[in-house]
Amino acid sequence: MKKLTIGAAVVALASLSQQALAEGYQVNSLSAKQNGMGHTGVALKLGAESQIFNPAGMAWMEGNVNASASFTAIFSHATADYQGKRYETDSPASTPINVSLGFNIYDNLKAGVTFYTPYGSNINWGENWPGAILNQKVKLSMYTIQPTVAWKILPNLSIGAGAMITWASVDLYKGLITPQSMDMMMQMYGIDYSFGNTTPVNVNLTGKARTTVGVNVGAMWDITDQWTVGASFRSCMWMKVKAGDATVGYANEYARQIMESRVDLINQSNFAAKMPCPAIYSLGVSYKPNKRWIFALDAQLTGWNAYKALDINFSSEQASQFDQHLEKKYHNAWLFKAGAQCAVTERLDLRCGLMVDLTPCDKYHYNPETPGMTKVEPSVGLSFRPVKNLSIDFALLYVQGCGANDRTGEYVDMVTKQTQTFTADYKLHAWCPSIGASVNF
Repeated sequence: MKKLTIGAAVVALASLSQQALAEGYQVNSLSAKQNGMGHTGVALKLGAESQIFNPAGMAWMEGNVNASASFTAIFSHATADYQGKRYETDSPASTPINVSLGFNIYDNLKAGVTFYTPYGSNINWGENWPGAILNQKVKLSMYTIQPTVAWKILPNLSIGAGAMITWASVDLYKGLITPQSMDMMMQMYGIDYSFGNTTPVNVNLTGKARTTVGVNVGAMWDITDQWTVGASFRSCMWMKVKAGDATVGYANEYARQIMESRVDLINQSNFAAKMPCPAIYSLGVSYKPNKRWIFALDAQLTGWNAYKALDINFSSEQASQFDQHLEKKYHNAWLFKAGAQCAVTERLDLRCGLMVDLTPCDKYHYNPETPGMTKVEPSVGLSFRPVKNLSIDFALLYVQGCGANDRTGEYVDMVTKQTQTFTADYKLHAWCPSIGASVNF
């Protein structure tokens, strides 16, 4: 029984990390200005913010110093339809941020540094919904600092490169045993009590990933005065949890009395796991027919096929018997972006955009930690310049999930020792308002 319990806890933490990355909580709301334009930017000259979209774009930065900051609040709402009933999340807002600085070294050489949150998840299904055995609530946070250099090697061609220094933390709550299985155990012990819909025992899993480093490189070429193309590449990084901690909680004394001796080993266990932040390949094109208008298209391919298996290893020899090798079935996924900007006046720009985010998730390896599905995301935005060198930016992005019906997650029942499934129909939508500002001098 202890072996099953430890395995379930470790798989839960590792599953959380990969699911939160794979689903599409890959943050695409890092710039208040570009959020209004479908978060395009691979072939746009965005000053210091180009460090995120395409480092080569910073080579075209005007002025001696460019600074920008953006803040987005993501208000998401997910539902799960299970056996004729609907269950809803009550999730706090996620808050991706970005702060970017760019500096002029020479006319053709720029340097900068940017801080941003490339991945994140914050979802709360509640303690006692039917899928609690898979997830109750989770918070995943990932942070990157990226120093960058950009060089205009020709008047119409630039290259750029940055080092992504990244770290992360995770905090997950999930059920360890279903009410139905616990009721069976109560009967075995001759106790006349039913847990109904209450989750008898849960576990809180926390861990910090060690700092890792990747590269973000790109190139940009002005084909003509009107047409620009760009390409960028972010390398795969492996986030490694060296020693995760687990804490068991009980609904009442009945649950503690029966289960404490079986699950106490969880409280005494540390484990290590690693999972990929996959490589991202991006291509973009922009068209500027006149001084007022600019249009942009980006295509982004995320290499989720790097996630073929998950290896979990315990640090002590005594616990090494619980090491696991878990096969996973993820596929590469595309994200398509389109945007337009119009300079209405010298002080006011208006924007609109659209993203289509295709899911990489397998319907038979599904987890409600991050309800994975293809999403359609329209947006609008504006920038207002009260003075010449200051821009105040606003955007509103709406995320509409296309639905994920008949999705199945697996778990091991601690009483019967059999693999069980939880199948439900999921829906998701989110509102994402952004505000930002940039200065140039």
